[in-house]
Amino acid sequence: MSTGAMASRGRAATAARPSPLLRLDPRTKALLVLATSLVVMAPQGASFVPAALVLGVLLALNEGAWVRALALPAGAAAIGAVAHLLPVLLPHPAVGMVATLAAYLVRFVAIGGVALHLISTTSPTELTAALRAARVPRAITVSAAVMLRFLPTIFAEARAVYDAMRLRGIGGWRGMLRHPVLGIERFTVPLIASSLRVAEDLSASALLRGLGSPSRPSSMRPPRLAAADGAAVLVALALGTATVLW
Repeated sequence: MSTGAMASRGRAATAARPSPLLRLDPRTKALLVLATSLVVMAPQGASFVPAALVLGVLLALNEGAWVRALALPAGAAAIGAVAHLLPVLLPHPAVGMVATLAAYLVRFVAIGGVALHLISTTSPTELTAALRAARVPRAITVSAAVMLRFLPTIFAEARAVYDAMRLRGIGGWRGMLRHPVLGIERFTVPLIASSLRVAEDLSASALLRGLGSPSRPSSMRPPRLAAADGAAVLVALALGTATVLW
């Protein structure tokens, strides 16, 4: 895929991004993700999982992502049932290990609900400009921008490889169960080759955009904090305070 095709895909993805009711500054979104991660992954962070899920659902509703707003509590409830109810019904050491993994997986689901709002509503250009405005070190800024561009492209390439395998009759769960090693090989080799090609195109695009330039680039739309950002922070603080008082 050429650099021009990558740029066209990036413009199409930006145009297809949803328009939230309350537009939050990328710095506020990143702060919510960071605060949620620190609180939920703390030693006593399991008690903050419901608050993080409520925050993720509110952000999804603000974005208009109805499927995510329903999937977050449903998925967390299912995993929580495995973590807390399954050991009671089936007391076994193996079941206890599965329950422990499920208890930590619920935390990642809660954090993912907040992080998905950042990924789905923020373009790499907006995130880079916001991190520069927040005086974040360049190493973190460049890494975050590259990750935000690289991961969606890799998911799209993985889907394309999977569809190509199914068209040739070598994909699907049946093929993976019959020949697991061969199926993994047929999936990973094209994906690795595509990832290397995409990484080269992204590197060329980053150099053209001056991502590693020592001078500070300007932004056509500088990030600005608004009343919606203060409201989002107050809602997050209210959820955390309610959890502590409860």
